[in-house]
Amino acid sequence: MNETSASLRDALAWLAALGEESRLRLYALLAEGELAVGELVTILGQSQPRVSRHLKLLLEAGLVERRREGAWAFFHAPEKGAAATLAHAILGRLDPSDPVFAADRERLAETRAARAARAQKYFADHAPVWDETRRLHAPEAEVEAAILAAALDGAPKVRRLLDIGCGAGRMLELLAPHAESAIGIDLSAAMLGVARARLELAGLRQVQLRQGDIYALPVERGSVDLAVVHQVLHYLDNPARALREAALTLAPGGRLIVVDFAPHQLEMLREKHEHRRLGFTAREVDDYLKQAGLKPCLHRDLAPGDAAGEQKLTVSLWLARDKRAGAD
Repeated sequence: MNETSASLRDALAWLAALGEESRLRLYALLAEGELAVGELVTILGQSQPRVSRHLKLLLEAGLVERRREGAWAFFHAPEKGAAATLAHAILGRLDPSDPVFAADRERLAETRAARAARAQKYFADHAPVWDETRRLHAPEAEVEAAILAAALDGAPKVRRLLDIGCGAGRMLELLAPHAESAIGIDLSAAMLGVARARLELAGLRQVQLRQGDIYALPVERGSVDLAVVHQVLHYLDNPARALREAALTLAPGGRLIVVDFAPHQLEMLREKHEHRRLGFTAREVDDYLKQAGLKPCLHRDLAPGDAAGEQKLTVSLWLARDKRAGAD
């Protein structure tokens, strides 16, 4: 039996789970993207216990998936598999002008707009901090072009992408269009909220966001084809340990991209912006990668423009590969 076929028993279980108005409405919403319980309560206009009960039945039937993020629970409908194939076939036969579904979509749009407004406020509040750092190094477009070139490495597509310390989601926005599936992990729920709104606007539905510790990543070992650690190491008290943890997520032949600053003397980044480390030498990160069992393949420095009397930052990029034989 392949992933798009099902037994009679499974098909009946899925049909039974969807054969109730509230559950079908829930599934239709979750097929549009990831939503929290509170958001679903608002959209459906039902009590939380009732919504949770229906979600439990959809979960048990394997029609939706749940992930925890602190005290919050988020739900989404997988895009692949036999259950998804059958459920999407049912959704495809529904009248989009049906007043119940039309009202749900209208409230979903309002929920997304509110989420985007919160994200925009967060950006506005923190933009001065990020802008102060960005103006000190090479243009963002140049840095991102180098990251994209290293990520694709001659391949048109990445199977599974992992962004470690994804922050506001820019690396996912850049790289996820070139991946079959992607996961972003960050410890900050506020940052994940910003990333969620950003990725939703970009239409990147193949991305999952998870709250987690960089030293204990909530990702299956040996499952990732490309992992990215972008401008994260300088915040950490143990960068070597973080890269060892990242290496454990890689599939055979998988690759790890690390982007951070070369050594510098800008103490204000430590004093004002919580940087623990003032950059890393090429040899230092190479040693970290080797200790993690990886083979360094590339190191590139992206120098800033004219200093104009001001200290600037050089952005360094490293690419390393898992030593086991991989598909690519």
